[in-house]
Amino acid sequence: MRLPVPRGRLLPWLFLAPLLAFVALFWITPVGLTVYLSFTNITFKNLVYFIRGEFYRISYTLQNLENVFLGHDPFIAGVAEITVLYVCSVLAINAFYALILSIAIAFLVKNEALSTFLRVTWLLPRITPAVVYGLMWLWLIAPGTGPLYNLLAAIGIHPASWLLDKPYSQILMIVINGYVGVSFGMIIYTAAIKSIPRDLINAARVDGASDFYIARKIIFPLLKWPMLFVISWQTLSLIASYQYILIVWGGGAPGTESVGTAWAAGVMVFPLYAWFQAFALGNYAYGAAISLPIVIMGIGLLMFYFKVFGFQKLMQPTRVEV
Repeated sequence: MRLPVPRGRLLPWLFLAPLLAFVALFWITPVGLTVYLSFTNITFKNLVYFIRGEFYRISYTLQNLENVFLGHDPFIAGVAEITVLYVCSVLAINAFYALILSIAIAFLVKNEALSTFLRVTWLLPRITPAVVYGLMWLWLIAPGTGPLYNLLAAIGIHPASWLLDKPYSQILMIVINGYVGVSFGMIIYTAAIKSIPRDLINAARVDGASDFYIARKIIFPLLKWPMLFVISWQTLSLIASYQYILIVWGGGAPGTESVGTAWAAGVMVFPLYAWFQAFALGNYAYGAAISLPIVIMGIGLLMFYFKVFGFQKLMQPTRVEV
């Protein structure tokens, strides 16, 4: 017996149902829960009331939001400054340096075997487990014994500790996250460059265009869609990521029993501070309140990127008749 097939307006929604369920479950629900928790006083002491659904035993307050948005927390301003430095610097590597690297590898390198080897080399940090990658950097910059430490010391760059001495610790934070992140943009850009019709490039060569001119006038303008995706994805990833900082520096804070070095090194970013408050100190409500600026920044930056890249124009069908 053949089942009736939905038609009309119902059919598109039927196909979209799995995606909408995924978005509702893994995006809208966590955001709503974060907003709710930020208005409460939930800690590890009274978390059981929330789990049992005894909401009448939970107090509601604006203190958490005042601490974050009005700067009553003395650490918030410093954390925000470090976060801006971290996101902007690593994004420049992950999105823009990856673009230059991709053009060089996928277009300027004529030997396909060499091009493939270089792409695979840049992918190694991406496929390496995060803990192994972090331990590798700890070995590289170990004072006195690390190869990278000794190499830099030979040219006059030798801080007492790359982990603690600013600004070296912050440079190390940017390099560690940038080196592993650039491979993502390289994959997207390289695939886009390889998909450009060779007829366009060959026609430009016949007209006497140089490789630099082709890259600037043909390849670069055709990468607006990949650039929008890479910049948006990497921005959302960076403002919420902290795993490599946590692995290398730890997550301690002054006046607590945790012994991390992130505060002393000046690498405490917003998501790591939220993690520390929620899971190291048990201040779940305050950790949620610290996460709110991350959500707001993510939505605001996405709207800004859509405006800059002309998202509506990119979505318009081509005017070229086939």
